[in-house]
Amino acid sequence: MTVLSLTASACVTVHGEREVVPAATKAEAAEALKEFTEAYNAADKAYDPALDAGRVTGALGAINQAGLKARSVNYPDGNPQHVPLELTDAKYTIPKKAGWPRWFVADVDSNRDRDNGTADNRWVLVFLRNGADQLWEAAYLTILSPTRIPAFRTDKDGWAEPVAPDSAALAVAPRNLSEEYASYIQTGKPEHFKDGLHTSGWRADRKKNANVPGMSTQYIDQPLETDDFAPLALATEDGGALVFFTVRNYERQTAAKGLRPKVHPDVKALLTGEVKSTITKERIAGQAVAVPPAGGAEAGKVTVLGRLTGLTAAKGS
Repeated sequence: MTVLSLTASACVTVHGEREVVPAATKAEAAEALKEFTEAYNAADKAYDPALDAGRVTGALGAINQAGLKARSVNYPDGNPQHVPLELTDAKYTIPKKAGWPRWFVADVDSNRDRDNGTADNRWVLVFLRNGADQLWEAAYLTILSPTRIPAFRTDKDGWAEPVAPDSAALAVAPRNLSEEYASYIQTGKPEHFKDGLHTSGWRADRKKNANVPGMSTQYIDQPLETDDFAPLALATEDGGALVFFTVRNYERQTAAKGLRPKVHPDVKALLTGEVKSTITKERIAGQAVAVPPAGGAEAGKVTVLGRLTGLTAAKGS
């Protein structure tokens, strides 16, 4: 995969940490998107993680920074195939809330797809900041077809409604999703994730690849839910919510006696230790899921709409 200087929102008062106010103005949201795009392009062109380090955080930040670090090793002169990213047709969903962090969603069209048919998609970015003196940073990115993006619940002024991490109004509280998804991917339980590419399909792929001639693979999945990795949720018109959350995945490959695991150059660039018979790869993944309301016909059936994952570390032994 793959700089900001904003003043505090005009909506924020001296006691803004206690006031229920829009997280940003639409002008500030547009400026945040613009500055993110410029920093992203500079970093991608030079393969220099320092150039957008202040514009990314959370799951997207971990993936972006590790990817740029790896490519900077393998392409020290920069990206020979750089094409500037263009993000247009922006639609901003900005919640009203008290306290920090404040955040908003930008649904944009990118120049990385074809704008018709099954190849058409949208970038859904979540921007986050933890104080009036901090920069807006992109914490999550999910790439979805336009029809997969839910309609958000808004008030008469067009502001969205955030959902509390411990909300009992949803089939699964946002704060529980990271732990439960990590458990499901590893064990198959709890069983309230709908079948699909990022659920039953992913488990089937793991089972298929766990034991191949000359190589065995083990997996460990862990929740990641503190600080800028914490879940963020917006109420949707159907009474449910769109929730963004993070997990950490480990993949440990062990070669049979006399063999050695193959190491891709991008993996080698992030490698510590020496690969003799085993390599452990660490990945961070950001998910966007649709959670239905509690008590409905689809109670408990969480739909994983999209998942962005990237290698963040590797260790040999």
